[in-house]
Amino acid sequence: MPGQPMQPDNDAYVAAVHDKGLQFDLQTMSRRRMLTAIGGAGVLTAVGGHLFADPTAAEAACAAEVDSETAGPYPADGTNGPNVRTISGVVRSDIRSSFGGATGVAGGIGLTFSLTLLNLSCAPLAGAAVYAWHCDREGRYSLYSSGVTNQNYLRGIQVANSSGTVTFTSIYPGCYAGRWPHIHFEVYRSLAAATTSSGLIAKTSQIALPRDTSVAVYATTGYSQSVTNLSRITLASDMVFGDDLAAGQMATLTGSVTGGYVATLTATVNV
Repeated sequence: MPGQPMQPDNDAYVAAVHDKGLQFDLQTMSRRRMLTAIGGAGVLTAVGGHLFADPTAAEAACAAEVDSETAGPYPADGTNGPNVRTISGVVRSDIRSSFGGATGVAGGIGLTFSLTLLNLSCAPLAGAAVYAWHCDREGRYSLYSSGVTNQNYLRGIQVANSSGTVTFTSIYPGCYAGRWPHIHFEVYRSLAAATTSSGLIAKTSQIALPRDTSVAVYATTGYSQSVTNLSRITLASDMVFGDDLAAGQMATLTGSVTGGYVATLTATVNV
């Protein structure tokens, strides 16, 4: 509409922020926020596991795209060094072990995380593919970090089911210096696109994990460095989630350190 600022094209934005390296992440991160607050009162309506005060608000929340983010320095998607997406065995639900000839297994508190994808009409994105990855409990990224360059664990691809949901079995990621606990993900229009070196990314974003759960996990064996790192970071100071405190990217978690955790998030993607 005349007089209204134009929203950046999603594909161009994904390409622009996908991977500019650590300096970009730390100093020049800029993000879009299509929906910052929902108000009003009335009948509560549920969308994607969240309650809203009225159906209009629910529809607005569903229609708001999840923020595009940098993939960071360690995506292993072919844009910055290795491309794990093309290795046989990458399509899997359990991402705790390495594959394709590597044999390491990531230790840590169990975490099953599910991402439900919706399109701009709030319909499930069945058949879309998600590549997810995150650091291990020591804060290291396989294929990049010292000590795990010969491993490719905590990386995998899943295809969304009829509900638009992908689910990964993993471990709770550590908190490394300068970043809030998080999980990276890329959305592709199909499995073929996700597992082909030339496949186009439809969305790059991140999932935030809540502080209370992180504190409980980091008190267990193997996460000692995360205790210090988490104490030095807040959502407000995080370079990715700081502008809106992860309003559309904070996962809902249930479970315990003894039984493991389940994380869920619903995200709208323009595919």
